Amino acid sequence: MREHRVRDSAGSLTDLPMSPDEDRQRRFRTYFWMMVVRVAAFGVFFIVPDWWKLIPAALAVFLPFFAVVVANVSTRPTTDGLEAPNALPPGPSAAASAPPETGGAAPRGDVL
Repeated sequence: MREHRVRDSAGSLTDLPMSPDEDRQRRFRTYFWMMVVRVAAFGVFFIVPDWWKLIPAALAVFLPFFAVVVANVSTRPTTDGLEAPNALPPGPSAAASAPPETGGAAPRGDVL
């Protein structure tokens, strides 16, 4: 019965996230192909007549922004909630360790 619980809690190789190198390559390929489309839009700009030029021109102007945004999206999970396994527990806060104030005004250090 104990072996069954261990098997259920163990992770699978297919559950692992993409390696950083594979993630970087995927993002590079995505950016590369979007830039190929941009260069093609420049080529089409010189072929199409009249107001049709606006479509490839808009594509060539706005595609780099979207390419950078899409290429910067990583599939790696963020580490916001994780902490080191040997991290020290949080200590007392500065407010809790400060000495209690005496009543009245705070002492200024000069004597009258």
